[in-house]
Amino acid sequence: MQSKTQNLAPAFTLFPSLKPPNKTLTFHQFTVLAITFLAYASFHASRKPPSIVKGVLGPKIQLNSSMIESNLASLESSGTGWAPFNGSKGTHRLGELDLAFLSAYSIGMYFAGHVGDRIDLRLFLVFGMVGSGLLTIIFGLGYWLNVHWLGYFVGVQILCGLFQSIGWPCVVAVVGNWFGKAKRGLIMGIWTSHTSVGNIIGSVVASGVLEYGWGWSFVVPGVLVILFGVLVFLFLVVNPEDIGFETPGKEIEMDVEVNGLEKVESEEAGLLGEEDLGSTAAIGFLEAWRLPGVAPFAFCLFFSKLVAYTFLYWLPFYISHTDVAGVHLSHKTAGILSTVFDIGGVFGGVLAGLISDMIEARAVTSMAFLLLSIPALVLYRVYGSVSMLLNNSLMFLSGLLVNGPYALITTAVAADLGTQDLIKGNSRALATVSAIIDGTGSVGAAVGPLLAGYISTRGWNSVFLMLIVSIFLASLFLIRVVKTEIKGMLNDGKWVSNNATAQ
Repeated sequence: MQSKTQNLAPAFTLFPSLKPPNKTLTFHQFTVLAITFLAYASFHASRKPPSIVKGVLGPKIQLNSSMIESNLASLESSGTGWAPFNGSKGTHRLGELDLAFLSAYSIGMYFAGHVGDRIDLRLFLVFGMVGSGLLTIIFGLGYWLNVHWLGYFVGVQILCGLFQSIGWPCVVAVVGNWFGKAKRGLIMGIWTSHTSVGNIIGSVVASGVLEYGWGWSFVVPGVLVILFGVLVFLFLVVNPEDIGFETPGKEIEMDVEVNGLEKVESEEAGLLGEEDLGSTAAIGFLEAWRLPGVAPFAFCLFFSKLVAYTFLYWLPFYISHTDVAGVHLSHKTAGILSTVFDIGGVFGGVLAGLISDMIEARAVTSMAFLLLSIPALVLYRVYGSVSMLLNNSLMFLSGLLVNGPYALITTAVAADLGTQDLIKGNSRALATVSAIIDGTGSVGAAVGPLLAGYISTRGWNSVFLMLIVSIFLASLFLIRVVKTEIKGMLNDGKWVSNNATAQ
């Protein structure tokens, strides 16, 4: 077993002034937040290029309201697009490309969390970042190497998905080590905006260099991930104890909060029996699935992430093939405009985290956002083409409501479930629980873009119907947890006391 000194980031050897008592716990907490934020934002920035270049690689489809008309014969004879994605089944091939990446990502997620609980998270995260960056660059090299073999692109995406799956369990586990449950929803809500910020950076960068050749849209984000991987290697501290601080969670776990999640714990404590898992032993995969609340939130995230990733991979394509106020937008403009959805996602993540902290009910907050997103999507589909102002406003609202529960479940909820009292402060369970929840969600993320690629040939109304049905199903999985949370709050008198105070 390696000592803590051996595991410590090199920057603390080069700059001893970074160690306590020269720097406080608060300083290091915010440093960890900043480093993990940048790390995962760079991961997402490197995932964005496939959606930006879809319009360049794939067939040119002209839309009129609900009909899709393709003049593929003249398209192929003019050499537009990039084989093998510009044929009559071009959108299918693009959907299959997304499936290759996201399937590998979801499968890798389960193993990554299991491995992350057992090895140095800093080195494991760096390994994932460097591998992801190199494979993103290799995909882009297909432009200069004039590659038109589908197997090349699919193979690169599969490997890239496996390396990308390392990122999420690692960053969630590290942040969970440094922050206790108090105000976790707000902290995680702000922190999880890295997903939307990464999407925005990836969209702007990939769109900005697209005119020089679609290969650059992959190479530049790939280099970005590698550079931030170096930052992680030099400065990231995985656990407060590694530099002599007390783990914040240990103090907070002494307090018992009777909220919805903990009520579920008390009702289902028998599932794990009386076995003491210890504070450092890694939890088993099946044991983690049996933890109270893990399965409902995991399956809710399956459908929630299906919707979010369909927007992630297909929104620029949809915008570029849908007239806004009678104007056809270029691929570059469509890519940049799609960032409005992600800007809404930033606010959605923060708002969901803040509300869930205030009412101490993660499931209630998630379900409210999910149900409100249904009319938002209907309005965006029906009125989004009327004017640019209306398009941007409804896209922002859709991003806020769709990404709110997605962000909350993958961060604060996962951290709550991975550090709940039932497992006696077993901090090493956090990466496994995070991997299970986000891994299950990633299966949905793999299905959504694939279905969109196939269903879009029948019209975008069908795609939006699929998204609305998925949101409804996501909300169904939270019904039992929502009832438990509401019952717990009523029994505890929190809502009654809040109403009395307001009066």
